[in-house]
Amino acid sequence: MESINVAFWVVVLLVVLAVLFDFMNGFHDAANSIATVVSTGVLKPQQAVLFAAFFNVIAIAFFQLNVAATIGKGIVEPGIVDHHIVFGALIGAITWNLITWYYGIPSSSSHALIGGIVGAVIAKVGVQGLVAKKIGITVLFIFVSPVLGFVLGSLLMVAVAWLFRRSSPLRVDNWFRRLQLVSAGLYSLGHGGNDAQKTIGIIWMLLMAAGYAEAGAKLPPTWVIWVCYLAIGAGTMFGGWRIVQTMGQKITKLKPVGGFCAETGGALTLFLATALGVPVSTTHTITGAIVGVGSTQRASAVRWGVAGNIVWAWIFTIPASAFVAGVCYWVSFQLF
Repeated sequence: MESINVAFWVVVLLVVLAVLFDFMNGFHDAANSIATVVSTGVLKPQQAVLFAAFFNVIAIAFFQLNVAATIGKGIVEPGIVDHHIVFGALIGAITWNLITWYYGIPSSSSHALIGGIVGAVIAKVGVQGLVAKKIGITVLFIFVSPVLGFVLGSLLMVAVAWLFRRSSPLRVDNWFRRLQLVSAGLYSLGHGGNDAQKTIGIIWMLLMAAGYAEAGAKLPPTWVIWVCYLAIGAGTMFGGWRIVQTMGQKITKLKPVGGFCAETGGALTLFLATALGVPVSTTHTITGAIVGVGSTQRASAVRWGVAGNIVWAWIFTIPASAFVAGVCYWVSFQLF
């Protein structure tokens, strides 16, 4: 009886830790949702975080749980996950998030979580415990999502420039100050739809391993879905102001028309990835879109040094969080 009670409380602890990660995900990635709309002056920071948080939460009504299914049942072979793996994965991801947040680096919470799962599984059974196809698709989208964001952002910017070529700058600015509210809402919707599901997936993975959810179930428990969407919305409300500055101004100076094109290109990329069940990085996506918008003006409009530092953070995210997760997997045996 005592061992059953201990196992139950370990599961509770890990669920709380996962919700904390989800909150941090919203906090860390809030800048991705609001940076452009704040930097263009369309919304004040306080207004923007509430606006983004609202769309993060209502994303629950718009997207199927394809990404949650990928995380929960798609990247690790059946029967391998236990509470030690979940603990290692979450600590690895949270540690990397804290480091990058402290230094104001817009890294990927999503890939930190993937790296955490990979590192903990390898520490337990080696690479044979991973589903290579799903891991490969996720790694591929590290490159696909920013490139697609770049292409869509730049194409939209070119199209808008052609459509409004006879309009005065003042009129264009006034139009896109209104339209950017639409694009910012769409991007925040995509952010909530993809990112909240990653935490739903890892809690679902934990509950199945502990016997609190059926392995063959098509959906996780309803309470898990609601808790995760509310947690990411709460995290967004608190925002990540250090990263707002990097995303909104250091890469390239944005006007409302540029903000609209970047957000719309990013949103379309997130909608596609979520429909395909691929956990992508909102950071990668919006960065690619911002760079794409800036590059249509002139190459010098983009601060390539800043963008380069961000790319290095992307490259190190999975191996760094995997290493920490592997260490924490072994540490967990000393804790419970």
